[in-house]
Amino acid sequence: MIQLHRLNGSEFILNDHHIETIEETPDTVITLTNEKKYLVQESKDEIIQKIVEYQRMTQGRQYK
Repeated sequence: MIQLHRLNGSEFILNDHHIETIEETPDTVITLTNEKKYLVQESKDEIIQKIVEYQRMTQGRQYK
């Protein structure tokens, strides 16, 4: 799960396994598999980095 910010600055946590697409239009739009959309402050590259970091962290816990 990754922490993101809505355009108004409020934080929320998103389950990255439900992300279908990330687009910059120029605002970043995340579309989930259930077709719900979120506009966020983070760029697509920042979101991808957050996902990679979270997956590394959680996969590391599986093998300890």
